Amino acid sequence: MKNLLFLVILFSALQSNSQVLRKRTTLLMGGRFDITLVAESKELAEQNIDSVIAEISRIENLISDWKSDSQISKVNQNAGIVPVKVDKEVFELTKRAIELSKVTDGAFDISFAAMDKIWKFDGSMTQMPSAEIIKKSVALVGFQNVVLNQDSSTIFLKYKGMKIGFGALGEGYATDRCRKMMLTKGIKSGIVNASGDMSTWGKQPNGKKWLVGITNPINEDKILATISLENAAIVTSGNYRKFVEFNGKRYAHIINPKTGYPASGLISVTVVGPSAEIANGLSTSTMVLGKDEGMKFLEKYPNYSYVLVTDGNEVIHSDDWLVNKMKLPSKID
Repeated sequence: MKNLLFLVILFSALQSNSQVLRKRTTLLMGGRFDITLVAESKELAEQNIDSVIAEISRIENLISDWKSDSQISKVNQNAGIVPVKVDKEVFELTKRAIELSKVTDGAFDISFAAMDKIWKFDGSMTQMPSAEIIKKSVALVGFQNVVLNQDSSTIFLKYKGMKIGFGALGEGYATDRCRKMMLTKGIKSGIVNASGDMSTWGKQPNGKKWLVGITNPINEDKILATISLENAAIVTSGNYRKFVEFNGKRYAHIINPKTGYPASGLISVTVVGPSAEIANGLSTSTMVLGKDEGMKFLEKYPNYSYVLVTDGNEVIHSDDWLVNKMKLPSKID
């Protein structure tokens, strides 16, 4: 359910007389982070990029389910045994993830980390898994079995083998946190891009808004559309890079946690709004829900705009979508 890098930052100016733009790329939380800050000096920008990296690392050490000493790993290690006390920050993030699981009726599920990895998208699969194996793969998935205790700030997983994870929310949460931290520190402009989960604030040094290009999912050398952003988040989820084909049908890497089968119907979902964490949850959920149910779901979040691309190459967007006065195509080739 992890997003890939389907967004491109299009810089129109690197610096002005009074402000300098600095960028650094690093690997954190199992993925690529591109950190871009605008400051009064190169030194100040670099110092604050260091602070952003430190904050992302702090969050990773709290919620990573592949770091054995993180709080979430301790929750998973004690599944079916005892509740585990966690920091308020971790508790509240988990609580929001469960709320999203509820409103999507499990199309998004925080306990998807327990899913058996039976689908392989590295070229090694030669046949479809059986219906029995697919059913078994999701046996331990079920957000209803995650028990939160607000008073004691504990998380308990009812059954041994259950796991929770933040592969579809954690990076968006981190980018939102870093944006807030930078604004508090007086860094008035920048972008934190976590492999397609992007939080922006302020403007480029030349005074123009940040310009972000959305990759054409049919031809990745082209841009589907561009959008100018200021103090907004944008997330794209897509399934057109990792997939297998059996009997002429494509099965892609975003799995429906309720059924164990790959999601179908959409190949790309872009969501824009105030929070990257929420936009991430909306885009991932919509990929699983499909076009019709996904659009109904997204309409419940009027502060978020969207662009969907179906597996028939149809382009659908919310009524409030503005893309640099560019009209989106109704279909792509």
